[in-house]
Amino acid sequence: METRQAIKKIIFGISGGISFLLFLILLFIGEHLAKAQSSQQMAERWSDKKDVAQVSCFFSVNSKITQDQILEFEHSIDKALQDASVVQEAENPSARLWVDAYSADGKVTLSTDRGSVEADAIGIGGDFFLFHPQELLSGGYFSGNDLMQDYCVIDQDTAWQLFGSSDVAGMMVYIGEVPHIVTGVIQRPQGRLEEAAGLDGTLVYVSYQTLEELGTSNGINHYEIVMPSPITGFAYNYVKEQLGRSEKEVEVVENTSRYSLVSRLKLIPEFGTRSMNGKAIIYPYWENIARGYEDILAVITFFEALFLAYALILGLVFFGIWWKHKGWTLRDAWLKVKDKAERRMELSRARHKAKKGDTQELEFLELTAKPSRRKRSGLGKSPFSRIGKSAKNGKSAGTGKSGRKGKTGKAEGDNSVLGTVDILDLEDLENAED
Repeated sequence: METRQAIKKIIFGISGGISFLLFLILLFIGEHLAKAQSSQQMAERWSDKKDVAQVSCFFSVNSKITQDQILEFEHSIDKALQDASVVQEAENPSARLWVDAYSADGKVTLSTDRGSVEADAIGIGGDFFLFHPQELLSGGYFSGNDLMQDYCVIDQDTAWQLFGSSDVAGMMVYIGEVPHIVTGVIQRPQGRLEEAAGLDGTLVYVSYQTLEELGTSNGINHYEIVMPSPITGFAYNYVKEQLGRSEKEVEVVENTSRYSLVSRLKLIPEFGTRSMNGKAIIYPYWENIARGYEDILAVITFFEALFLAYALILGLVFFGIWWKHKGWTLRDAWLKVKDKAERRMELSRARHKAKKGDTQELEFLELTAKPSRRKRSGLGKSPFSRIGKSAKNGKSAGTGKSGRKGKTGKAEGDNSVLGTVDILDLEDLENAED
């Protein structure tokens, strides 16, 4: 019977260890997946002080947000930060407190002497590529804030179809018969989620102005900003108040805390229903990918909680069994600790007296410090018993049966502590503090 119980304990112990190990593995995978989403980590790249927040807005087709409205909102940000007592503390006078970007999706046709390609296009404004860094095969990015808007970034498929190479930075393409300079060629993100998110065809990035004038545009459907957030929710609430006109037309997301543990736990009861979108919003590909990873992380978090709960419950059960059969009480432990503390204080006082020449108390405490060693060296349980015995017999502890002096050199009748005990092993004295 006892053997069966022992085997059960071993099995449960191993299963609890495996469960906790699986929890740690899932925790690591979840953190890795969350940090791998570069489009959601702009706040960390902008400031390592964790005093800023990244907020995104997604607009429906009916919202008809315009560039002028974006500019008006940008002009109001500095005043809002000033009212919140947020000032620029950087030594660089050109340093910015906030950075933003917006975009619209549509289609454009690009052509060269080699041929033409109709591609999905994203018309950008502001510092778009700060929020959405891409894997560059050649060249670099352009900014939506550039004075000249005749630039474009193309993916590798478009480059091969138009030029027969991916090393084409600086080459010229025509969009609606207007020449544009290719500033860079990117590797289009690939994978199951990426393709499902809309990255299943050629993709180019052009200025918002180019898309509006020379292509087919669906209007601005996305705006994002990284700005100081002196208190929790400040940036999110301000953006929502200024741009979140209607719940049906605008969705505001705080990207900074999107993959936090609290956010993931909130998603678990919403699993399944959150994918039902009643808003007329067309999410850009990076938001579709982010939402896909939210679902994945919600499932991972659910299993994390299960494995951790199982390990903790087993741990509590084993602790309860051990506690029931431990053989001592908390009062015993407290008295033992208290006794050690008092003994150390006595030893400290004795040492202080010894420095002034009074060594008797220190010698006594050192002699009584290790009862187990005294027993092994034949000194008995306590020096007091030896003192009493010597006094009774009228002899010194250092005198044998023949009445000769012991090694201590103390004559019969000497009442000092050292005169009542045999010489201890030096190791006892050296380790008295232990």
